[in-house]
Amino acid sequence: MAQVSVHGTPPAVAGAARLLALLSLAEFLGLALWLSASAVIPALTREWSLSPSMQAWMTNAVQLGFVTGALTSALLNLPDIFPSRIIFAVSAILGAAVNAAIPLWARGPEAAIPLRFLTGFCLAGVYPTGLKILATWFRRNRGMALGIMVGALTVGTALPHLIAAVGSPDWRVTMLAASGLSVIAAILALTAIHEGPFRTPAPRFQWKYALHLWRDPALRLANFGYLGHMWELYGMWAWLPLFLFESFRAGGTGGSSAASLAAFAAIGAGGAGCAVAGVLADRLGRTTVTIASMIISGACCLLIGMLFGGRAAAVVTVTMIWGFAIVADSAQFSTSITELGDPAYTGTALTMQVAAGFLLTVVSIRLLPVAVALVGWRYAFSALALGPAAGSYAMWRLRLRPESARMAGGMR
Repeated sequence: MAQVSVHGTPPAVAGAARLLALLSLAEFLGLALWLSASAVIPALTREWSLSPSMQAWMTNAVQLGFVTGALTSALLNLPDIFPSRIIFAVSAILGAAVNAAIPLWARGPEAAIPLRFLTGFCLAGVYPTGLKILATWFRRNRGMALGIMVGALTVGTALPHLIAAVGSPDWRVTMLAASGLSVIAAILALTAIHEGPFRTPAPRFQWKYALHLWRDPALRLANFGYLGHMWELYGMWAWLPLFLFESFRAGGTGGSSAASLAAFAAIGAGGAGCAVAGVLADRLGRTTVTIASMIISGACCLLIGMLFGGRAAAVVTVTMIWGFAIVADSAQFSTSITELGDPAYTGTALTMQVAAGFLLTVVSIRLLPVAVALVGWRYAFSALALGPAAGSYAMWRLRLRPESARMAGGMR
């Protein structure tokens, strides 16, 4: 007879729900580091006289650091060989330290940009490691579980914008607060988080598995879908706050605090998007949900510029829809990889996927200020629509392959 708890809930299920809540909280707190500098770009620009290029590098340095850390981790199979909670905790603590060094020590972008690179390097041990831990707890409803966790870290990523909007006007306080939250995430990982019943034995070191992800047709298409998604996502996340600030100023409807609050609401809306998409993907199929999400977000890329300088209510409404849809599909690309790949190398596969995606974001983040200079805010975001168009095509191709029957219990 199956063992049940006093409340009639199987212990494994109850433990999975508890782990999902704790891990989501840890990711929420740890990912506050990501946009901690981007959230205070207007203040940094005033104090350090940042050029548009330097503004872009304050975010791109994190992306490049993350890619470097993720590639190192994937090629060495670190997420599958070493205890995941230790990797998570150490990475969160080190990330908090180097991020805090910016307000405490840096006096300009020359010092801040390398520190942002190191912050991203450390975050490579937080985000994909969390995905790997959660995959060891869920087989059924895995898309829902990963969707909830990615939703939590999405809100955590947006959190610095809220701190900047309602907290101290000093940018140093915002960045130090983000570091403090990451330390709490590390403590949670060490004391309350561990891998679940579907954990596989540590595999032998095999650096070539990272390359297998691009040789296998089904895995390759899932990764191409993810790349299309990532081309759009961080270009939007990085530059939406400045777009809102400039739009509100042009329309005479608000300043930096209003822009920060609107950016938090738009990016934070993705938290709900991830949770809703996770539930739907388990029931309707991963390719169905990812394609629908990318069609909606791609349409917003084309529409938002037309509203620049217009009524704030209209701008905020579209950015909320965009923020909801743009990240809703994110966890489903990761879930697809866990279902299509070798379970023994789930951590390596997830880490390699996000490394490729974040490497691409360096291009889109750098492209946006160039596009603004050439065509203005009215058309700049249109360049991001190429990503969801290509990603939707890749996921449609994956849907036609027989391997896709392994996704979402056969719902594809």
